[in-house]
Amino acid sequence: MDLTVFIALLIAIYLIAAIPTGVVLTRLMGLEDVRSKGSGNIGATNVYRVAGKLPGILTLLGDILKGFLPLYAVKLWLAPTPLQLGLAGIVAIIGHCYPVYLRFKGGKGVATALGIFLVLDPLALLGGCLVFLAAVAATRYISLGSVLAAIVAPLLTILLHRPLPLALCTLAIGALIIWRHRENLRRLCAGTENRFGAKPPAP
Repeated sequence: MDLTVFIALLIAIYLIAAIPTGVVLTRLMGLEDVRSKGSGNIGATNVYRVAGKLPGILTLLGDILKGFLPLYAVKLWLAPTPLQLGLAGIVAIIGHCYPVYLRFKGGKGVATALGIFLVLDPLALLGGCLVFLAAVAATRYISLGSVLAAIVAPLLTILLHRPLPLALCTLAIGALIIWRHRENLRRLCAGTENRFGAKPPAP
């Protein structure tokens, strides 16, 4: 793939992934800005808590699709190398976490990473999802399940002998998700993290 075309493609992927699904949906539905409620996060978990089940589910689907669709189109039509596909995934997760439309204050990347891994390595994603579900079922901590999945899924790409450039890119995606959960990890250590289904403290 020509370098100029690839760079333009990465910019387009960033701009798509940077669309703040939760903010857009709640505004279209005439609801309050989710950034001023609950944890202040724009992701599906906070939208679910402060705006309700339907906006939360729609936000989850939207965040997944903005990771999945651009990468799937690239894989389907442009025959990228493993490195190019992995870099596209990194740019997509950066777009969600640091959206230009919200002055680079975005979500934590879990749902968008789900969409990305659907393209990069569905089998590794399955392993990550099983770990996520088990952790949340046992503890009701969404953040703990997310961090564990962000560790397991990239490691599985290595254990499954995926191309090294692709595996390294998934490690970078997982590392960014863990970094975005650093405050959650501090609260988990302090015993003050909010459990799923409980009313979160004001931001």
